[in-house]
Amino acid sequence: MSVATATPVDSPAAPAVGGKARRGDRGARWGALGFISPAVLLVAALLYAPFLYTMVLSFTEYDGLNSPQWVGVENFTRFFDDPALTTSLRNTLMWVVGTTVVPVGLGLLVAVLSFGIKGGTLLRLPFMLPYALSGAGLAVIWSFILQSGGAANDVLGFLHLPGAETSFLQEEPWNTLAMIVAWTWQQTGVNALLFLVGLQSIPKEPLEAARLDGAGGWSLFRHVTWPLLAPLTTVVVGLALVASLKTFDIVWVMTQGGPGRNSETLAVTMYRDAFVAGEYGYGSSVALVLTLTTGAITLAYLRRQVKSREALG
Repeated sequence: MSVATATPVDSPAAPAVGGKARRGDRGARWGALGFISPAVLLVAALLYAPFLYTMVLSFTEYDGLNSPQWVGVENFTRFFDDPALTTSLRNTLMWVVGTTVVPVGLGLLVAVLSFGIKGGTLLRLPFMLPYALSGAGLAVIWSFILQSGGAANDVLGFLHLPGAETSFLQEEPWNTLAMIVAWTWQQTGVNALLFLVGLQSIPKEPLEAARLDGAGGWSLFRHVTWPLLAPLTTVVVGLALVASLKTFDIVWVMTQGGPGRNSETLAVTMYRDAFVAGEYGYGSSVALVLTLTTGAITLAYLRRQVKSREALG
């Protein structure tokens, strides 16, 4: 009995299968583009288009009624020659440092002290509640406390402490420092919450090994906990930087940049020039400078953090 063996024959259908797969991949890509295109168009319409329009307006003279007139870099020249610019930049720098370092530092302290202890939630609650307030509501509360003859002056006078006669919102640099205190009161809670999430994500093994080696308290935090929180700290500080640079509502409601213009930040300068004075071209140039400053500071910070992490291996 003989056994017939079949010789392999190349199937002509193989290329067709590959072609169908490639057509299927292209169809999937077009389908994905169809799903994401509404979101892309929405972002472009709400973010990129206004930014580009503001950039164009920054090179024009425009009062909101007549047609914009091209003036080139005249708005930027005027901006850097403005005597109020030095005060605005100084206040912005003071504001950024104060509203980044203090709330982030206090948030970290609250998170560490309340983590893993009985009643820790109750300890964090007073710091969390102010974050539910709007910026304008927060400013109204602190304006009542810090106004001349307000609650702060009354308490200091009753206790016979210095500052009972100080007009906290009328004298510089007290007005900027007072607003930093108000911002810190609101932002400490959310920073504590973010750090608490980071503490909960730290593996227990490194902490237990460090305790077995005799580490505890400050030594444990400095050499184990803090390095493990470094990635989250980068995010928290980055968010605080961006939020502090664009803050407007608290400053405007509490002092409107005054008295005079001695408590203005760049965001308030932009609003005053554009929407109060009606100089939309000049206000757009201030907005562009503020945007570029925010992007440059954030990018420089993130690049430094990446390089530091790469150096540590």
